[in-house]
Parts: sequence; structure tokens; C-alpha cells
Amino acid sequence: MVSATDRHHRLFAFLTGITAAAVLAAGGAAVLPQTAAADDVITFGAALSATGRDAREGALTKQGYDFWKDYVNAQGGIKVAGKMYKVDIKYYDDTSDPATSAKLVERLITQDNIKFILAPYGSSATFAASAITEKYQVPMVDPNGAAEAIFNRGFHYTFAILSPAKKYLQGILEVAQTLKPRPVTLAVLAANDQFSIEVAGGIRDYAKANGFNEVFYSEYPPDTKDVATLLTQVKQKNPDIILGSGHLQDSLLIMRAAKDQGVQSKIIGFSVGPSTPDFITSLGPDANGVMGGAQWTTALTYTDATFGSAQRYTKLFQAKYGALPDYHNAESSAACETFAAALAKAGDLDPGKVRDALAALDIDTFYGKIKFDSRGVNIYKPMAVEQIQKGVHETVWPADAANAKPLFPLPPWGKR
Repeated sequence: MVSATDRHHRLFAFLTGITAAAVLAAGGAAVLPQTAAADDVITFGAALSATGRDAREGALTKQGYDFWKDYVNAQGGIKVAGKMYKVDIKYYDDTSDPATSAKLVERLITQDNIKFILAPYGSSATFAASAITEKYQVPMVDPNGAAEAIFNRGFHYTFAILSPAKKYLQGILEVAQTLKPRPVTLAVLAANDQFSIEVAGGIRDYAKANGFNEVFYSEYPPDTKDVATLLTQVKQKNPDIILGSGHLQDSLLIMRAAKDQGVQSKIIGFSVGPSTPDFITSLGPDANGVMGGAQWTTALTYTDATFGSAQRYTKLFQAKYGALPDYHNAESSAACETFAAALAKAGDLDPGKVRDALAALDIDTFYGKIKFDSRGVNIYKPMAVEQIQKGVHETVWPADAANAKPLFPLPPWGKR
């Protein structure tokens, strides 16, 4: 009989184009085909959300990992101590469940003998996985878990390349401070999960310190299917700015409820959602004018030795997948690039030496500058702000990287 876990693993392999070469009778784990002898391949491991609530973000993460893998392999691989290695990535589906993610990361390390872990999608899963990588002293590079709670436990083997959660929505209020007439009143809705609460806390602190007036704040269960009552309460407060702290499905729920309730604000923005292609395809013209915090955009001017520039990464990605990369794609590719830089710096495949090389890393990438503090948090990475204008993602902040001016105020429903 095939277990539920094995069915998930096989479904993930089918959906993401991984062909199993064999199935181990004891554990049912798909064994990835190798394009070179085992000694000439460095295999990374990742437990990602192929099913469940975070499946879309998980797919974007995997796409970013795979894009880097295919690109560097086409260039001959990566060099460590003068030797070229091809790279591979072994995946399991964590079903968007943090506990499952932790178990699968342990399986990757103890059963599959993986020495280098690429983090799962999301702060909750990364929090759980990081306890495992710390236990076994295996380095993990994290492109998608922004909650600082992950890094406040004295761990030494997890490194985040992205801006911390508290900064996700700050850029939208920085934009608001430049607009006339300046919007002042603010409503915040937050999913009750680790990442979203930190995002909300950061924006509330920033608002209080910078002359904004919070008129509404509420948290909701992360798996909620209905936020209509919350939007009715928001409408009564008539805020200038509505900010949602959550994930893609949360932002879509809030947008649909806002339209149904006739909620009108001058700015609406989200921590996650607007940057994904799904946001526009799901909402159509209603997506226009919405802002989103972004770890990276195609307009930024960062450069590196692997992809050349953010613009070249964009061009190559679009040629391969037929779509522009969003920041989940870019930060996931950058996590792999960070691992490659640490391997080169270490000149060794020993996990401890690679961990030390990560801790000492100071590099420029197409995604931005990467250098870690003592906790493993990137100290340089700023956020950007995108706004959807005429069905296109435009960068509106920071000003020196913007390719469009903010659309303000937000047009009424039906006129976007």
C-alpha cells in the first residue's frame, strides 16, 4: 500500500517535472537521475510546498532554484577548489505544513545524505527546518523566510538573504510620505502567523513614528476563507491607506471582499501577492493601482558575475519560462548563487567549512548585496515597492530605481 506521504512525493515529482529513476522500497523516496557521476555532482535538498496553502509561492521558489541550476549547469557547473561540479536539487513536498517540512529536511540530511539545504517557502516552515539544520550542523540558505524569530535563537547554520519581515511594508508608507495631499489614516489587517505578525508590527511601529494615524487593526486566522466582516469594519473607519500582511491567498481574499463591500481607499498594499503574476490574472483590472512590498524587481540595477545584472537575469528567465520573474523567483536563484559563492570561498565540500564561508561572505549579486550579521540576517538588503499599472508591474520605490510614478489616489472600483 502506498502511504499518503509517498503519494504527496510522487504527485510533487509529476507536477514539477521530476522523473524518478527508482523508488527505494523502504522509504518510497524518489531518486533523482544524475547527469554526471556522483562524485562530480553537488546535490542540494529542499522541502517545498507543492500542495496546500502555499503551493503557488512554493512553485515560484522551485522555479527560481531550478533556473539557477539549469543555468550554471549549462555553463559547466560551479567550481570548488579548482574542480567543476554539476549541481542537482532533490525535492520533497511539505504540503505547506511546517512540521512536515522539518521531517523532510531531516530525511534529506539523514537518509539522503544531503549536505546543503535550500530553505522551504515561508517563515513558519523555515523556522521549523532551521532547528533540524542546526541539530545536524548542515548549512541552509533561506530566501523566503523573513521572520526574525528564525534568527533570534542563537543558531549558526541558517542564513537569510532577504530583508527581514518588519521592513516588508515600510516602503509603501515611505511612498505615502511623498504624496500630496499626504494620506494619514491607516488600517492594517494581518494573518495570525509568524511572518505576518512581524510584518504588521514593523509597519505599525513605523507608522506611529512617522505621523500616521492607525484607525483599525485586526488579525485573522491564516487559513480563513472569509474576511468580509473585517472589511465591513474597515469601511466604517474610511482609512486613507489599507495594508494587508499575509500571503497571496490572503491578499486576493481582501481585494475581493473590499470590492464586494465597496471599500475605497487612496492606497492599498500587501506584503505578498501583488508581485506574483497570479494577482493580476485573478483580479484583472481590479489589480490596477495596488502596491506591494518587493524584495526585488526587474528595474533594480544590481550586478554580479553569474547573471551579469538584474536586467539580464530577467531576459534569460523570460526566455526560458515565457514570463517575467517575480521576487520569489529572483531571491530563490540568489540563494543558490550565495551557496555557490560560499562553496568557492570555502574551497571544500565540508558543511562546517561552507557554513564558515557563508558567515564571512560579502558579495554583490543581481539581487543585491549579501552580507550577514552574527544571527545570519542580511544586513544590506533593502525593499522595493511595486505598483500594478495598466496590468504591468512597475517599480515606484525607491525613487532612484523607480521606472514609474505612483498612481495616486487609487481610482474607484470599476474605473481601474
